[in-house]
Formats: sequence, structure tokens, C-alpha cells
Amino acid sequence: MRGYLGLGSNQGDRLAALRSACRELAARGVEIVASSSLYETAPQGEILDQPDFLNACVAIETESGPEQLLDVCKDVERSLGRVPGGPRHSPRPIDVDVLLLGDMVFMSERLTLPHAEVTARRFVLEPLLELDPGLALPNGVPLSDFVEAVADQPVRRVGPLEVHPSSRE
Repeated sequence: MRGYLGLGSNQGDRLAALRSACRELAARGVEIVASSSLYETAPQGEILDQPDFLNACVAIETESGPEQLLDVCKDVERSLGRVPGGPRHSPRPIDVDVLLLGDMVFMSERLTLPHAEVTARRFVLEPLLELDPGLALPNGVPLSDFVEAVADQPVRRVGPLEVHPSSRE
């Protein structure tokens, strides 16, 4: 099943963290089929006094269900130094979010699909639309319909993620 993950980091070597997350995902059976460019963004949310984030999205193929995929993402975060808990939107060495998984609408205590903020964050929409300009929500509404509403959020494309699809580098 095709899915999309969001990657982010604002501690340490941010680029190395994103690339390591891709390698760790591949090592756990999540096939990365495409990666977006890198985007640098100011922090959003409650804690604004922190370093800027480096973000990207990857298109994946997986046989995992939503909870199993979330478990893999959380395991990758832990393996790369993220400590569970802490304040929401706080600084972190790595963040791996499940954004979309096929046309699935899913809700549990741990996960909501599509991701609750997928249409409200320019740093998510731009890389997703870079990967697939026609990408839509499960209800058929194109993600491109939401770009204008977030146009005031500063996002700067800074280069390629350079993760080779299906490779474990």
C-alpha cells in the first residue's frame, strides 16, 4: 500500500538524522519509493524559541497496517535518540509521522489518518505535492486546495534529501 511519511529534525545534524531515518525505515521493511526536497522551517506550535526544522516527506510502500507502521516509526525515532514524551512541538532529533496511508481513514488513541495537521502545515503540503501533485485526501479533496490557506507560513526549499528509492545505503 502506498503511504506518505513526514520527517523532521531540529537538533544535531538534521540532514544526517533524516537520512538515517530513511535507512532505518528501509531496514525495517518500509520501502521508500521517492523522497521530496528538504525544507527548512521555523518551529510552529507552543514552543517557538528553538532551532529551525529541516523537513521532508517520503512516499513509501508497505504491507503494514496503520498501528504497525506507527510502531515502526516510533522505533526508528527511539533508535535515533528521540526520547518519548515531553511537551508537544518541543525540539527533537527526529520526528517520523504517518501522514497518509492509501485511502485509509483511521482513528485510534495513538494515530489519526489522515494526519490531523496534514492540510494545515505548509512544510507538509509542499513536499507531499512535490512527490505527487495530484495527491488527495481519502474523501477526494486535492491537497493542492489547501496550499493558499497556508501560503503565509515561511518555508524554504534547501536542496535534495538524496535518499535513493528502495536502497538501504
